[in-house]
Amino acid sequence: MHTVVVGTSGVTASDVLAVARDGARVELAGEAVAALAAAREIVDALAAKPEPVYGVSTGFGALATRHISQELRTQLQRNIVRSHAAGMGPRVEREVVRALMFLRLKTVCSGHTGVRPEVAQTMADLLNAGITPVVHEYGSLGCSGDLAPLSHCALTLMGEGEAEGPDGTVRPAAELLAEHGIEPVELREKEGLALLNGTDGMLGMLVMALADLDTLYKSADITAALSLEALLGTEKVLAPELHAIRPHPGQGAAAANMLAVLKGSGLTGHHQDDAPRVQDAYSVRCAPQVAGAGRDTMAHARLVADRELASAVDNPVVLPDGRVESNGNFHGAPVAYVLDFLAIAAADLASIAERRTDRLLDKNRSHGLPPFLADDAGVDSGLMIAQYTQAALVSEMKRLAVPASADSIPSSAMQEDHVSMGWSAARKLRTAVDNLTRVIAVELYAATRAIELREGLSPAPASQAVIEAVRAAGVQGPGPDRFLAPDLAAADAFVREGRLVAAVEAVTGPLQ
Repeated sequence: MHTVVVGTSGVTASDVLAVARDGARVELAGEAVAALAAAREIVDALAAKPEPVYGVSTGFGALATRHISQELRTQLQRNIVRSHAAGMGPRVEREVVRALMFLRLKTVCSGHTGVRPEVAQTMADLLNAGITPVVHEYGSLGCSGDLAPLSHCALTLMGEGEAEGPDGTVRPAAELLAEHGIEPVELREKEGLALLNGTDGMLGMLVMALADLDTLYKSADITAALSLEALLGTEKVLAPELHAIRPHPGQGAAAANMLAVLKGSGLTGHHQDDAPRVQDAYSVRCAPQVAGAGRDTMAHARLVADRELASAVDNPVVLPDGRVESNGNFHGAPVAYVLDFLAIAAADLASIAERRTDRLLDKNRSHGLPPFLADDAGVDSGLMIAQYTQAALVSEMKRLAVPASADSIPSSAMQEDHVSMGWSAARKLRTAVDNLTRVIAVELYAATRAIELREGLSPAPASQAVIEAVRAAGVQGPGPDRFLAPDLAAADAFVREGRLVAAVEAVTGPLQ
């Protein structure tokens, strides 16, 4: 099994994916253990002094003015975890919780939090044992960290609350820790606070969304090319020299991908035949511009994610010169903005894909295809309601594109009076990515059927490879009406699992 070693300088997106989705083992680097021990010495020295230090010997948030005596500090750290583990609603997905835990461990290992090495090791032990704390949908405002989600994870570290075992069964955390020989931790000064005060949930969801969107943007280029073929459009608008004079990198990549899919097509270029067209519709002609803008948005989001992956997010932080300083680095605005931006781009990509599907089904705009791609229109409805489903998905994505980060609701008696709502932005982006997959799947279903209905004209080799692969995956071709939901589910799985991209790349080589 792959092992991810966590040092002091952060982790990579591939590390997050390996731990969250693939169950990679986690180890602490020697430099991380040394940094943890050094920072802990500073915290212990400050804890022994009579002067109050925030997070070490005081209360938290609006209660930070109270100095806590030494005999109550263990109770204080335990209490902050218990009281902050106040999430509600459905359980969050296992991969999100694993990313959350791993990214908190990343910051702990930076040596800026003052957490003891044994606490960090126990965090790694939980991940390696496949123990996943029960985390709920609601409880984070994306400021002062993803507080409730991280608190539920810290609760498991203490041997309290509930967690899911490696077999998928939810049980008391104490039982799971005992079965795997893991001793619950007793938190000391600053440790409870350090386990709660990060942007780890929203960052983990950003990293996973970027990985999924990378596949989906390639998939959208493919389905756009298939629709162009099915509509007998022209590939001339994809010429590199046209995109070079408006040099947005994402646009050039999308056009190149579409051109690669269409190479050798016998369907393109017929726009001057029986019903001449000067230009294709925007949804076809402007596909690279829309998909390209989304790609450039992803590039910006990836830059933000990489910076955050290299960050140590905590308050207060332990500095190398021995100071323990309060700060505002826990604020989720940088991550929240790009999460919202990605949801906007995804909604627009879905919208243009739906417009191409609708064009394929409309006999007045499809250039000779049967109404709704039906076998016997009137007796058969064809893909009429598949487009309704696609439209419903797009409509929801437009609602999800409303920014969460433009909102703020004060908390903690106005001490935390401006928050990022980044967790909410991340949660709605996950739904948007799911819906985008389904929207692309419907376009794939319609476009492949339409191409097969163009008798006497040969699709591009890459398009033919897609048709053969998707039919082998259980997505049926043209014919009389049938139960459509299983076909759509199979098309969804074909896109979601990356098989659409793989089928094309087997012919074209790697897409951009």
